[in-house]
Amino acid sequence: MTAVDNGRAPATETRRLSGQIKLILDHPLSTCYLLIGASLLLLILGLVMVLSASSIESYRVFGSAYTFAQRQAMFAVIGVIGMIFAARTSTQFWRAISWYLFAGSLALLIAVLIVGVEVAGQRNWIELFGPFRLQPSEFAKFALIVWGADLLTRKGRLLNNWKHLLVPLLPVAGLMMILVLLEGDFGNAFVLAAITSGMLFAIGAPMRLFAIFTVLGAVSMWLLTITAPYRMDRFTSWLNPGNDRLGVDWQVTQGQYALGTGGFWGVGLGASREKWGSLPEAHTDFIFPVIGEELGLVGTFAVLGLFVILAFAIFRLSRTTSDSFVRAAAAGVGSWILVQAVLNIGSVLGLLPITGVPLPLVSYGGSSLLPMLVAIGMLLAFARQEPAARTALRRKSTAMSLRRR
Repeated sequence: MTAVDNGRAPATETRRLSGQIKLILDHPLSTCYLLIGASLLLLILGLVMVLSASSIESYRVFGSAYTFAQRQAMFAVIGVIGMIFAARTSTQFWRAISWYLFAGSLALLIAVLIVGVEVAGQRNWIELFGPFRLQPSEFAKFALIVWGADLLTRKGRLLNNWKHLLVPLLPVAGLMMILVLLEGDFGNAFVLAAITSGMLFAIGAPMRLFAIFTVLGAVSMWLLTITAPYRMDRFTSWLNPGNDRLGVDWQVTQGQYALGTGGFWGVGLGASREKWGSLPEAHTDFIFPVIGEELGLVGTFAVLGLFVILAFAIFRLSRTTSDSFVRAAAAGVGSWILVQAVLNIGSVLGLLPITGVPLPLVSYGGSSLLPMLVAIGMLLAFARQEPAARTALRRKSTAMSLRRR
């Protein structure tokens, strides 16, 4: 074979592969498949890694290595049931309950300031029963998306006016962020800001508005940082990595040790050494380093790849739909998942200051897992209701009926 032939063969294979990918993506139900596939794979990976990462801490606290994992499995089952229910709803259903979701989440955000309990320096939990707690800020994200999408859809053509574009969405989102900040939770307040910006971008808000948001956000972050000593410590630690490895830098340092130890293939599932007490919050905010240690670079790239696929499917739905409610809601959910994943992974890598947000669908915690699975189910319902998807589902149902005969 000549050199020219050797050059043509890889090019032909590349074209064939790209053609196959395009054929798959052009399928009318591809968005549904990508959404459900990436979400469930992340959920399953999360269950396995919570079992591994929490086993030592679970045994120390409860006398059983499986308590945290069993609770996460229970949250996952409830969440999947919620996702299945949400996938069978309609846009009319979510628009009808949007104000109830908003009122309920706002009431919970206020209630946590009155009857909430403090955990790790943040008063953002409400005791339920037994060992279970509720974090209202997680549910506020979903409520803001549904309520905000309905509000922007009802305003319709009035959005060309700045007053209608920003009021009451911006004041309400700002109120939610202030309530979350009063709880001491900067990370989730930032995610609420990202959700609001994502929805405004999806409905065509002018770019100069986001330039103003950026300036105001930078000033707000600076003020919030200098007024809270622990935030200032995190920020200075991020600017000067390695200055205090036995103090403020301890968590990030141990997380980086875990990632470095894993190498390409990892030390093996369940064989992490950092989870034995060196790495704080190994099964919650810092589960990504445990994945890197046990599953190596392959495992971390798999997680990143699944988040890319999930974000692609969500933003594709937002871009291609003709329904303004679906467009705004999908952009809100996509911003929620993508920004939270970036904040979590960026902080454990030392690329961003620590914000304390969990890794979506992977970290331990029912308050973060349940509303996210319901939100994904809602997007599945929207994707199934797209005209091409409805036609494909009807054909599939007809074909199955004919086979049964």
